[in-house]
Amino acid sequence: MKKAVLSVVLIMSVLLVVSCKTTKGARTTTVNDDTFRRIYDRYWGDLILDGAQKYTVKSGDRLVDISRSLYSDPYYYPVIMLASKDIVVDQDKIQPGMVLTIPDLQRNLDDPRAKASIKGVIVDCARIEDDRGRADTARGLRDRAATL
Repeated sequence: MKKAVLSVVLIMSVLLVVSCKTTKGARTTTVNDDTFRRIYDRYWGDLILDGAQKYTVKSGDRLVDISRSLYSDPYYYPVIMLASKDIVVDQDKIQPGMVLTIPDLQRNLDDPRAKASIKGVIVDCARIEDDRGRADTARGLRDRAATL
């Protein structure tokens, strides 16, 4: 009888340890369109759109690649998302033919309020990337935000 009780206790202990390790740091936030809309509502008003360009999404385009091409940095893609909030809700849902707004990055970085908004949207997008299990992208975003 003692062996059976000890065996059950041991098995339960192992399951508890395994369970704790697999859920450590896990987030329960659901990423959906409303998540992005709340972010856009928080930061959009301070973004400077004077002098912005337009870019039409082509087949195979990803926002990180567009950002890398236009800003020489893939981690500024949240700026494009923010400026194109009525077109792009989620970076994973861009489609060919969408016309994106590409703000003048330097002009925004030179303005303290716009710069603070850019930093905020990048940090919030890093959290979303964490929630999606994209640790490398989240780290890149946080590193970019830390330079602002």
